[in-house]
Amino acid sequence: MGTWVCAPVFADVMGQDRAVELLQASLEQQRLAPAYLFCGPHGVGRRRTALRFLEAILNETLAANLQQRRRLQEGNHPDLLLVEPTYSNQGRLLSSAEAEASGLKKRGLPQLRLEQVREVSRFLVRHPLEGKRSCVLLDGVERLNETAANGLLKTLEEPGGGLLVLLTTSRDHVLPTILSRCHVVNFRPLSGPALHQVLGSLGEPVEGDSPEILALAAGSPGELLRHRQQVEAVGSDALQLLDQPLERPHQALALAKAITEDGLDLEQQLWLIALWQQGIWRWGKANGQLSKAQERVQDLERLGRQLRGYVQPRLAWEVTLLGWLV
Repeated sequence: MGTWVCAPVFADVMGQDRAVELLQASLEQQRLAPAYLFCGPHGVGRRRTALRFLEAILNETLAANLQQRRRLQEGNHPDLLLVEPTYSNQGRLLSSAEAEASGLKKRGLPQLRLEQVREVSRFLVRHPLEGKRSCVLLDGVERLNETAANGLLKTLEEPGGGLLVLLTTSRDHVLPTILSRCHVVNFRPLSGPALHQVLGSLGEPVEGDSPEILALAAGSPGELLRHRQQVEAVGSDALQLLDQPLERPHQALALAKAITEDGLDLEQQLWLIALWQQGIWRWGKANGQLSKAQERVQDLERLGRQLRGYVQPRLAWEVTLLGWLV
């Protein structure tokens, strides 16, 4: 391994000073673990930091290399494998972007699958083509199914000479046996000023979001942008459905039908539930009805679990909404 040079490979990582310090120290001291687990909310810089960390490893320098960076981000470097949860469609595995582009109707959530984990194992033990080791970035570890998680554990037990970076939203979503084999690096939500700094650097407006959207973003610029996209994708008509009164059974049934049969896929329905929970909680606090708000938030939480469990969506919505009329 070459001599590490102090230079700004992590310069565009904002609000994660502690994580950057830990990783930079590992690079400077040339003490790299075979596997890292980056834990933290979506959109706070985990993936960007991981790519900068891998850039430094593959280039053997802490100096930024924009040409190499572009290759890494596009997945065009021969010594880096990027893996993310996929949808299975007619024998093909599609990323979220590919599923969106193909117009696939999503009836479930994407998963990390056994065949993807097997590809990771093969890649890690192969001889690198340009650098001194092969590296893998595995995003969405919380989406591992059971067989894939067991396969990943075997890979971590015998990683070969490669290096693996795992991304997850929380260590609570990771098997203890996998967690124990990784060097954990924690990422935290950004402060208000740091959030605005990131948005400004991206040319995005820093104001104009509803309190519910800001609450859902929870200090994550990436999540804030994702929620803005969801607002646009779902459309104002669907959002206005949540403001309709529910006083009679036919109103509840009509709302369930409109949500499930008028173009909202599963991910959009789950997002709508999260948004509605924030609105109900704010309503309860403003009107002194926290007990009622909490009951409804819990009802929607149960509805989300049912939808993830492949219960018939319209029926699940009908049961939940009709229950509010009792």
